[in-house]
Amino acid sequence: MKQLANKLALVTGAGSGIGRATALALAEEGARVIVTDLNEPSADATAEQIRSKDQWAESYQLDVTDLDRMVNMARDVEQAQGPLDILVNNAGIAVAGLFVDVSIENFRKVMDINMMGVVNGCHAFLPAMVARGQEAHVVNIASMAGYVGVGKMTAYCTTKFAVLGFSECLRAEMAAHAIGVSAICPGLIRTNIVESGILESRDQDVEEKRKEIESLLRKRNYPPEKVGKAIIKAIRRNRAVAPVTPEARVFYYVKRGAPWIVSWLARRELI
Repeated sequence: MKQLANKLALVTGAGSGIGRATALALAEEGARVIVTDLNEPSADATAEQIRSKDQWAESYQLDVTDLDRMVNMARDVEQAQGPLDILVNNAGIAVAGLFVDVSIENFRKVMDINMMGVVNGCHAFLPAMVARGQEAHVVNIASMAGYVGVGKMTAYCTTKFAVLGFSECLRAEMAAHAIGVSAICPGLIRTNIVESGILESRDQDVEEKRKEIESLLRKRNYPPEKVGKAIIKAIRRNRAVAPVTPEARVFYYVKRGAPWIVSWLARRELI
């Protein structure tokens, strides 16, 4: 999809971080952007930021785990604006901790949001995109953790591996309909995902660990705006998988060429 001007795009989890940066990047390209987030004031703030530049935006409160709500919203959007041209399934949360320490409730929660949120978005919006029979694009936010298994991130990595596999299968199916599918795989990004995420441990002070990880992200200082730009490029080039940060690109190719190195690193305490 070379031309994004006047395309209708929807971004989930667009109240902050990568979602907000993506919504703003799409608007800068001339797209009409529907902003959704679990936190309604945050969604409104992103939409207002877009409108302040004389660009079109609407905002909705949306829980991506609520399929009925998402299907109803898709119907309302399609009646008012027509089918989407671009769907960005971004909403997600972080969960960290040894597998034996993470509660089954939190494991299910991260699966419901990070994985089923992507499936729900596609289930709700993709049929109308297919039926229209025109070029369109789906972007699913995975992660470097979608191809590198890391200790103390089992729950999170599981969801991102699933998003990457789902995207690959969906891309194969959608090729016949001129609908591209891209899995975006960032590495360490300076967002609030750790601050709002879930950390569990039986023998560590989780709040101290949270501060330690947040400090690492601040020092790394890779802004979400760069991910937004990478997403625009992935849509334009119809990229299947887009590692974004330097570490994500290195691990992507090392995993393919020398997987034993990644396995060795995964046994180190990286977080």
